[in-house]
Amino acid sequence: MSRILIATVPGSGHVNPMLPVAHELVRRGHEVRWYTGKVFQPKIEAIGASFEQMHTAFDHGGIAVEEAFPQLLGLKGLRYFIEAWKAIFIGAAPKQMQDIMAILARFPADILVCDETNFGMGLAHEKSGIPLVWISTSIYFFRSRDTAPIGLGLLPDASLVGHLRNWFLYLCADHLLLRELKVYADKMRMSVNLPKINKGVLQNITLPPELYLMGTVPAFEYQRSDLLPCTRFVGPFVGPPPDDFKPPDWWGDLEKAPVVVHVTEGTVNYQSNRLLGPVIEAMAKEDVLVVATTGGTPTDQIGLHPLPGNVRVETFLPHYYLLSHVNVMVTNGGYGGVQMALANGVPLVVAGATEEKPEVAAHVEYAGVGINLKTLNPSAKQLKRAIHEVLSNPRYTRRAKELQREYAQHNGPQKAAYLIEQLIRTQR
Repeated sequence: MSRILIATVPGSGHVNPMLPVAHELVRRGHEVRWYTGKVFQPKIEAIGASFEQMHTAFDHGGIAVEEAFPQLLGLKGLRYFIEAWKAIFIGAAPKQMQDIMAILARFPADILVCDETNFGMGLAHEKSGIPLVWISTSIYFFRSRDTAPIGLGLLPDASLVGHLRNWFLYLCADHLLLRELKVYADKMRMSVNLPKINKGVLQNITLPPELYLMGTVPAFEYQRSDLLPCTRFVGPFVGPPPDDFKPPDWWGDLEKAPVVVHVTEGTVNYQSNRLLGPVIEAMAKEDVLVVATTGGTPTDQIGLHPLPGNVRVETFLPHYYLLSHVNVMVTNGGYGGVQMALANGVPLVVAGATEEKPEVAAHVEYAGVGINLKTLNPSAKQLKRAIHEVLSNPRYTRRAKELQREYAQHNGPQKAAYLIEQLIRTQR
């Protein structure tokens, strides 16, 4: 039995992918402790792991992003990206590191496991020398000569011209557009007595892990000639089905409907008029059933009443049960939801323009499994056109089914646990 310390940013998109992996590690007899937001304590203890509370660091679990970080209110585009990374991820790292080092003083872990943006764990890894594993919660994090900088949503290009494009864009990011973020990360490292990392933006925050586990398959990721050697594709991190799910009264409508359109905006930066409203408007007179989930916001507070007769709205529905009935999923580009859709062979329409979501949308386009709308606020007309294109053109469903078969060949939690155990044994 080994001692394993997990740390995650206190957000559902960071915690949920880790749950099936942590559960598998507990099942294999390891002692697992998990440092994150208190709102996730019941989930963590339910899988048999021990919860470690955030003390020095800011616990924003369960709080809307703009409420937790009011300095982000009203910001858009590049300014939002910079300020969000400073507030949520980089600026939080020193206090996260303090908490983690205090835990390690009484729980000498054999290995550290975190999501790729819990930089406090990365700092603790450098301070302690304990091997580190990243569990991916989104697209591949490291820069490559074959891809443009994260955030631009550009498709990869490994040609000579593409390499020149990418080099120029990285140069602009490092010295112009994102220089502020690079300087901020350098100062953060100096504040905890760690030397600068002489690399570009986002690569200069912490050192790479010994093992980087991608929760997808190679067909969804860009091909790269310089992939980090410690990267392993293990398949989606899908856990067991929730055993307390009670279907709503209308659940039988899923079997009767000729077509089911599912629309979700996740739980970050939720605004019902971005996707839910336009999709409902677009499909109101269509012979389809629209199933909308609000990401936790009470259905009577989303301002979408009266609803057309072909619309069903719930705060939350487990994708495990829903997606087998869905013909197309409309999403803001949340990585976990996209992976779940593809694991069920469901093609996508994606409108993502915050955080890394433009990149997820570009990956959907690259893999041929859906349409990238390239906007955060699509109109009802745009959505109607895209949904009809996905439903009428069989290539999207055919490609999604191909990825589903590839996903089915992997058990992500089991493979991840095996590789973590291997790293514990070899320490390299």
